[in-house]
Amino acid sequence: MKKWALVTGATAGIGESFTRLLAAQGFNLVLVARDEARLHERAQGLKDKFGTESLVIVADLATESGCAIVEEFIKSNEIEVLINNAGFGINKAFTMSDLAKEEEVLKVLVRTPMRLMHVVLPGMKERNSGTVINVSSVASFIAGGAYSASKAYLTVLSESLHTELAATKIKVSALCPGFTRTEFHQRGRMKMAGLPEFMWLNSDQLVAKAWKDAQAGKAVSIPGWQYKLLVGFISLVPRPLVRRVGMNLRVKQR
Repeated sequence: MKKWALVTGATAGIGESFTRLLAAQGFNLVLVARDEARLHERAQGLKDKFGTESLVIVADLATESGCAIVEEFIKSNEIEVLINNAGFGINKAFTMSDLAKEEEVLKVLVRTPMRLMHVVLPGMKERNSGTVINVSSVASFIAGGAYSASKAYLTVLSESLHTELAATKIKVSALCPGFTRTEFHQRGRMKMAGLPEFMWLNSDQLVAKAWKDAQAGKAVSIPGWQYKLLVGFISLVPRPLVRRVGMNLRVKQR
């Protein structure tokens, strides 16, 4: 019997790459996103290429009702893999941004993955089997505004659960990629023209690395030599410098 994997933000970028990797490994998919047409298009594509059965859940995870729909599905079904990938950013300084948008960021990047993990982990513990990958960011290691703060929560919670469940066969890992060629930056209207080519990551490659790292029991996956060096550098330099670099980077993207 095939097992189910649930992916939020499943229609594009890193989430879409995860759906193909999991389908290739024999999982049936639960695809969660806001765009119903794209969800059905992705589901058909997975069926045509991999013979995978896919269910679609149309949900806006910034809303209470959207989060609740996914929670209820998890409660009623056996989910072997949870990929918390849905996310977006605001390309404005915190003091200039709309409070409602800041709250949406928190709901999508913090509240929803926390609640979905809280619902899925009891079943995984009962079966002593399962994988949770939270798509965080290298931004979680710097001070780059509310987005960095939200991703830091996700990274630290992943590490905490990794330790809490160390005696089980459940894998919990935070994927912390750097700049990746997806729709994310275009949707956020971020200026990325000045970024050197070598700093861009490939979505399929980083997802394959993240899956390998999770199955190997790593709490944090940082794809790409350039970002491993960056995170190592961040851990060594004075924190005030990290703060200045992080905020300067955010300013250049506006």
